[in-house]
Amino acid sequence: MAEHRAKRHPSIKPLHPGEVLREDIIPALGKTKADIARLLGISRQALYDVLGEKAPVSADMAVKLGKLCGNGPHLWINLQRSHDLWHAQRRTDVSKIPTLQAAE
Repeated sequence: MAEHRAKRHPSIKPLHPGEVLREDIIPALGKTKADIARLLGISRQALYDVLGEKAPVSADMAVKLGKLCGNGPHLWINLQRSHDLWHAQRRTDVSKIPTLQAAE
């Protein structure tokens, strides 16, 4: 069976992984934020920074979240990557950078 990937409208900002944690995952787990931080082995402030979208989900954090939630690190790191790339494409001026072609 063929795999189909949903296409995102380019003007719609991808979710920050902290929003997914804050709005969906933590309420579904029925744990307090302090419990989640303790289970992840991080400070409450580190968790609050991610939940408040002030800090990115690092590769290490993605591994921890993937283990805690049982869905692996790829979801978390891909959410962060999509979020970061969307913002970078809007703030980085590439108008003066040429696109080169390989020599034949």
